[in-house]
Amino acid sequence: MTKRGNQLTSVSALMGVPVADASGRTLGHVREFAVSPPVDANHVQGLVLRLAGASRSDRPSMAVVGDLELTATGQLRMRGQATPKPIANEDSYLLLERDLLDQQIIDVHGHKVVRVNDVDLVWEAAGTGGAGDAPCAAKELNEGCVLSLRIAEVEVGTRGAVRRLLKGLPAATVERAAARFKTSVIPWDFVDLIDRDPSRRVKLKIEQERLEKMHPSDLADILEDLAPAERQALFTSLDEEVAAEALEEVEPRMQKSLTEALDSEQVAGIVEEMDPAAAADFLSELPDERSEAILEEMDPEERQDVEELLEYSDGSAAGEMTKDYISVGQSAKVDDAIKALRDFEGDLETLTHVFLVDEQEVLRGVVALVKVLLAPPDTGLGELADDHIVSCDIHTNGKKVAELFDKYNLRALPVVDEEKKLAGVIYAEQVIAQLRTIV
Repeated sequence: MTKRGNQLTSVSALMGVPVADASGRTLGHVREFAVSPPVDANHVQGLVLRLAGASRSDRPSMAVVGDLELTATGQLRMRGQATPKPIANEDSYLLLERDLLDQQIIDVHGHKVVRVNDVDLVWEAAGTGGAGDAPCAAKELNEGCVLSLRIAEVEVGTRGAVRRLLKGLPAATVERAAARFKTSVIPWDFVDLIDRDPSRRVKLKIEQERLEKMHPSDLADILEDLAPAERQALFTSLDEEVAAEALEEVEPRMQKSLTEALDSEQVAGIVEEMDPAAAADFLSELPDERSEAILEEMDPEERQDVEELLEYSDGSAAGEMTKDYISVGQSAKVDDAIKALRDFEGDLETLTHVFLVDEQEVLRGVVALVKVLLAPPDTGLGELADDHIVSCDIHTNGKKVAELFDKYNLRALPVVDEEKKLAGVIYAEQVIAQLRTIV
């Protein structure tokens, strides 16, 4: 009996291939590849056939891959008495040709959106067909083996497009032509699918753990590259914290587009997770009625911070500052600052300093966070404070703020009101983001 190693193929190569019964009589031709992600997202469960003599109204039939075998000449035939079975619900499957080719997918490894030109598949030996059949050695195919059809990778380059363009020509001719072009593929493990159901609504098969590991900027890029329906589906699948981080990174027009289909309560949950300054910027771009409805649904404390920032103009220091900072009494010790850090509910990655204030909340000192972490617990924070306080008032314009950061090589700039009380803090990343929009 002829033994063959695993065989590479593709969706375009198998499309239209005849499938015979055990006697060699053609039963039909391959028209689709059915995958059931809840059962096994990495293998084709069955080949959907266009049966010989079937009318358009007939229910499609599927040859289960485990019921197939490859002949010595590479032809497909049903094993023994196996026959294709009608598909009860074709739309319950992911169909590779319909749902994947020419569609946008997320390359979670490369953090980008790409278009699929072909899908590479691998015939593998899954086991022995039954009593009397020869055993299947590892990575060997023979006519007694139960087959599996593994999804290996997706083609996103010219090679896959050429294969499809030349579909119908002899396989060897197609492969010779396609081999002239550079391979551009994404392993199936690094793909998350965006596929459509019969109503053309969008379903997502996205692993949340993968999305949570992405940098918000990468996630924002993906959202901007997707078509509107896929973009909306991806955004609504995110949890509130991840959605908030992504929303902060996209342009105002995109922010509005992503949230306009959500009700005020849903948007409020996302806005509460945003940096207050970013939340204020977002709400300021919405119609007053929509903005007020969202604020009404927010937690009172979060709402107060955002409402205060909404009162200031975008071009002022107050319009750029955030309320997410740590301040302690001027007589506090290192231990007190560490406790404040543990209790802080904002984004810890943005923090660079601890700010000292008196009983009236007047700014009295600025301490670099690294000094706090390296000093003994009972050290007074006043001993660690910078010799000079660089600050600005709430009406300082954006150009002056940028000049202060440049002149003093700042990482954080405290903003004070008319009474010198600490009103907020501007971090370097906010200045960089502002300058980027100007450029």
